[in-house]
Amino acid sequence: MGWGRLLQKAKTLPCAKDLTRPDSCSWPKMDSSASSPGPRRRWSWGSALVGAATTAAAAAVVVCRPRDPSFELISISLSTFHYRPPASLDLGLTLTVHATNPNVVPVRYGASTVSILYAGAHLGTARLDAGEQPATSCRLLHLPARLDGVELAHHARDILADAARRHMELDAAVEIAGEAAVFRLWARRFSVRINSHITVDPVFLEVVEQDNRSQMQLYLT
Repeated sequence: MGWGRLLQKAKTLPCAKDLTRPDSCSWPKMDSSASSPGPRRRWSWGSALVGAATTAAAAAVVVCRPRDPSFELISISLSTFHYRPPASLDLGLTLTVHATNPNVVPVRYGASTVSILYAGAHLGTARLDAGEQPATSCRLLHLPARLDGVELAHHARDILADAARRHMELDAAVEIAGEAAVFRLWARRFSVRINSHITVDPVFLEVVEQDNRSQMQLYLT
């Protein structure tokens, strides 16, 4: 193709003016408003503080929700034994209990009474004194227990049979009321009921097996 034909085709182009001049062609203009950023939102310290406080309060409620404490009977020891004929028996025991507070806050609890049952009958009681336990800690509690001599006499035949085979089954129940302190600002009250089924060797007073179950109730006020 010759130079003459190229020049003729160049004349037919819509921008056939001098391409060396920037204003010789009508180029489409860019809309500057499309690329400009929109109006910025103002930072509000008040909203940030409210959001942080709400998050912290929700985390405190979740983390500081009281969890069930656990109580495990470690040993039984004979503290007193008095027999007065014909059928008066005074028998005292000391229960060593391993108590665990799994909460991240200290727990305070009031005094309570542990009921000891044998074959469904109320055999005696143990006393749990009021106290406080630090967060995520374990401790040993020594509970004095007193058995009812009349009930022991009523079940003497069964107790002797259990002693012969060195296998006795007991039940224990206690309800403990307390409160969990949260950041020293407020306390959340709770009550926990613990039911235990314990198998012991009545000859050597050894704990053979036990099953502990607990149920907690929280109070809003």
